[in-house]
Amino acid sequence: MSETLPETPDVDRELAIDHGLTDREYDEICDRLGRTPTFTELGIYSVMWSEHCSYKNSTALLKTLPNEGEYLLAEVGEENAGLVDVGDGMAVAFKIESHNHPSAVEPYEGAATGVGGIHRDIFTMGARPICALDSLRFGSLEKSRVRYLFDGVVRGIGDYGNSFGVPTVAGEVVFDDAYEGNPLVNAMSVGTVRHDRTASAAADTPGLPVYVVGASTGRDGIHGATFASAEIDEDSEEDRPSVQVGDPFTEKQLLEATLEAIREGAVEAIQDMGAAGITSSAFEMSASGGTGMELHLDRVPTRETGMTPYEIMLSESQERMLVVCRPEDEEALMAIYDKWDLNAQQIGEVTNDGRVRALWHGEEVADMDPAHVAGDDVPVYERDKKRPSYLDEVHAFTPEDEGIDDVTPDTSVDMLTELLSSPTIASKAWVHEQYDTEVRTNTVVGPGPSDAAVVRVKETGKGLAVKTDCNGRYVYLNPRKGAQIAVAEAARNVTCAGGEPVAITNCCNFGNPHNPEMYWQFAEAIGGMGDACRALGTPVTGGNVSLYNEHPEGAIFPTPTIGMLGVVDDLETQPTTADLKQDGDVLFLLSPADWLHSESIGGSEYLSYVHDRTTGDAPHLDLDEEVAVQAATRALIKRGIVQHAHDISDGGLATCLAESAIHSDNLGLEVDLPDTDARLDSVLFGEAQSRVVLSVQPDDVEHLETTLADHDTVRAHRLGRVTAADSVRISVGDTSVLTTDHATLAEPYTTAIPNAVA
Repeated sequence: MSETLPETPDVDRELAIDHGLTDREYDEICDRLGRTPTFTELGIYSVMWSEHCSYKNSTALLKTLPNEGEYLLAEVGEENAGLVDVGDGMAVAFKIESHNHPSAVEPYEGAATGVGGIHRDIFTMGARPICALDSLRFGSLEKSRVRYLFDGVVRGIGDYGNSFGVPTVAGEVVFDDAYEGNPLVNAMSVGTVRHDRTASAAADTPGLPVYVVGASTGRDGIHGATFASAEIDEDSEEDRPSVQVGDPFTEKQLLEATLEAIREGAVEAIQDMGAAGITSSAFEMSASGGTGMELHLDRVPTRETGMTPYEIMLSESQERMLVVCRPEDEEALMAIYDKWDLNAQQIGEVTNDGRVRALWHGEEVADMDPAHVAGDDVPVYERDKKRPSYLDEVHAFTPEDEGIDDVTPDTSVDMLTELLSSPTIASKAWVHEQYDTEVRTNTVVGPGPSDAAVVRVKETGKGLAVKTDCNGRYVYLNPRKGAQIAVAEAARNVTCAGGEPVAITNCCNFGNPHNPEMYWQFAEAIGGMGDACRALGTPVTGGNVSLYNEHPEGAIFPTPTIGMLGVVDDLETQPTTADLKQDGDVLFLLSPADWLHSESIGGSEYLSYVHDRTTGDAPHLDLDEEVAVQAATRALIKRGIVQHAHDISDGGLATCLAESAIHSDNLGLEVDLPDTDARLDSVLFGEAQSRVVLSVQPDDVEHLETTLADHDTVRAHRLGRVTAADSVRISVGDTSVLTTDHATLAEPYTTAIPNAVA
């Protein structure tokens, strides 16, 4: 490594704009520094003031979300992930983040490094990751490019997660033309830690040494954060060097070494090197601690020759951490990482002057205020908002005006089987069979016949119910209500699995915030998320914002993905799955007083997939009704009488019933719905919220009724029974409207995705 400071370009306004900064931001930087920034400083500002790192276009809105609760152990933004008390001296760290843009140009590595990065956020807090979830969105599988992206993303998630040794237990996969040129890859990690073994990210004690630990630094991922803050276009393929390359085996070593170091008390503060690498870790740790750092970049272990200070500061090479320790613990820290064949190199120390200085063989290349780079002093923008004009058109939708014929008893089976072949609804076995879902033996209920996964919290008898959820089409049609539904359905899924929803993390995927209509969508969705979280008592612990999700054909559906955490108090009795259990069980529909809300099929998967229409309003939701139905469902599950539970969502009531039958051991259903004047397609496929289908044994019907006496706003409509016959029959009033057998339903459901990717 040369001791001579490498030549650098002359910094001027044009170079700053090339780095993604604006005229106004460049002027502010020069004014704050009192001079023109160095090339390294310009690079630091460009990544740290990118949307991906600074949230400059979203912070003002995110601060309106509820972020306090009796179970929260860390404030939002205070640490690398949310931290929730689950009792018995145990806490859960969990977070979701996006890796959309990298996955759009390099799906395998983009998805793999997304998994690696989110796990590091968890174990830097001292928590051992016990499960992963993924929320994925793609265009139509009829397109070869989409099939390539789908295959690469799934393999990347599977290969990294399987090698790292953490089970992928849940998630969602959605297919819609809106995501054609800009897929969404959101990864979530959940870990457990004892209260007395958590680690902090704040470097708040001057004089302590700073170490870089883990893998060596290379040139991969430089300007990855800036790339993640730009729109996808025809030139994005040229940004492949901005995509990091991960190594799950090195990450496994880093996990074990880091947890050992924290356990042995050798870590004073620690931060993952994710987006912006050493830059983000050093500036964020200093800003949160109210201190500074002096960094000697020539000491950083590198794996490529001739790396410059600019490259070392901005590299996003994976599997690295920045660690602060006490002088008396340095020897122990180095010994632990050496035992795991990893670097542990002191590169600087914490200072008390509120400056981060980077040096190259003693020559200063950066001298900056961490508060101005990564703290409370970064730019914050509130953009112009405008309600999109398309909403008036879509909300005026009626099936009759669109010439959509109603379903009849003669066509109902064909409509249901077609809907079951929708890749969004169809079985995701092709996906989750590529994942190790049971490694480390914590998985109680994995992917498949359950509304949410359940994992064990060892040594407690408790479990965690976890789920990701969002219907972007709902948010497009009604941003506020759509976001409310995203939170409500994630909580309902956790409830149906036997959990008590306690907190959320979120990943807000939206378009260009400079477009007033896009920013209005974003603002309304944040408002809806806050409404639902307050109603359900699930505060926001943190998360991620991914803007500029656009492609040459337009923006994605606004997609505020919700990662919901729930606590299962008793693993012996409470976990509940969606598959039917035995002949003779009695079926009930828990709902508000109006069980149907039949005003429209707008926003439904039926309307989108069968009729190729994205129109109407988002389905009915009343948050008071939602809270009541979930409370009633949990009360029944805790009483131990619920045989199966499945919420009504994509595809409506008929799809809900069909899925429970498909997942069972050749059991059937006889269902008798009340007579109604509503359209049959609305009855069978409408997606009104706050509805749960469950079953109890005949002897427990009385117990169900007495339990629900304390939930007087919830109705239990007796639908029929589970049968040993290999058939599903649905009647409305005295009219049989759908009769078919198990095989007719299972075939399209189980083969849709394998056939599409074959």
